[in-house]
Amino acid sequence: MTAPGDLQQAVFLRLRSDASLSALLGGAGLLERPTDNAAFPYVTCGHTSAFDWDTGIENTDDQLITLHVWSKAHGDAETLAIMAAIQVRLADAALVIGPRGQTRLSLEFAEARHDEDLLVHHGLLRFRAMTQENA
Repeated sequence: MTAPGDLQQAVFLRLRSDASLSALLGGAGLLERPTDNAAFPYVTCGHTSAFDWDTGIENTDDQLITLHVWSKAHGDAETLAIMAAIQVRLADAALVIGPRGQTRLSLEFAEARHDEDLLVHHGLLRFRAMTQENA
């Protein structure tokens, strides 16, 4: 099974190669873990779940990876623009993660909301990653 950290690295590598997303985030806005002094807007990786569907005939594994978009801009336009750029870059993307095979991403869930307590706009994107093992 592909390690969740390997999937996160592959996803972030693909996102870092997108000039339009980098421009929206102001350069270094992809963070593995949030920090207290992080400049807004930024994207972090949240919960990752893994499932093994090995049938003995076909070996596949399935992971869910959640990305969080954080913005302090007035209104939700910035959050939605960043989410759209991430969706374009990752939806149906095929990633090679190690020697095992190819991982294909598909968008499972997207939501944008305003967090009144933190005074930030928070976007969530959950992708399903299906890895097909090489024969």
